[in-house]
Amino acid sequence: MTLTLKIIIGSTRPGRKGPAVAKWVETLARQHGGFTVELVDLADMELPLLDEPKHPAMKDYQHAHTKRWSEVIEGADAFVFVTPEYDFHAPASLVNALQCLSQEWRYKPAGVVSYGGISGGLRASQVLRGLLNNLNVMAIPQAVPLPLFTEYLGEDGAFNGTEKMAEGATLMFNELMKWAGALQTIRA
Repeated sequence: MTLTLKIIIGSTRPGRKGPAVAKWVETLARQHGGFTVELVDLADMELPLLDEPKHPAMKDYQHAHTKRWSEVIEGADAFVFVTPEYDFHAPASLVNALQCLSQEWRYKPAGVVSYGGISGGLRASQVLRGLLNNLNVMAIPQAVPLPLFTEYLGEDGAFNGTEKMAEGATLMFNELMKWAGALQTIRA
């Protein structure tokens, strides 16, 4: 059975660099070959701030945007969240997107690729992993921080990570495959 990996771009801010980083992650995931890969841009989801009248645990959504988001997440076996670090935290757009749903996240593994300055977004990654665990997501420890990531942006805007960054991503994909396969039995 083929596993589906959703790579989620966590920032919706104008001028963001997340799409470039996510395209690099997507290329590596496709080269890895263990997943059917889908790139998901939160900016395309147009999720307002927690606007559903019922708690997400009820899965009784009233709005088309939430129903669409639910379908996107429901169809995943694993996730990679691509996130910048804003004030030592993941962006509010990503936190909101996670909190819009409940059941769709359960018993699926997630990795985090974070980018930023000297810390490479590690503080945002750590906060995000805590939130994911609270949603019953298996947030694996094999995160991929991208320090000083702007140094790896080409003149064309593409992100060109180093060999060591790519090795870290491969380790993350390997772990995601193990957990995704094991957690399928729990979700069945």
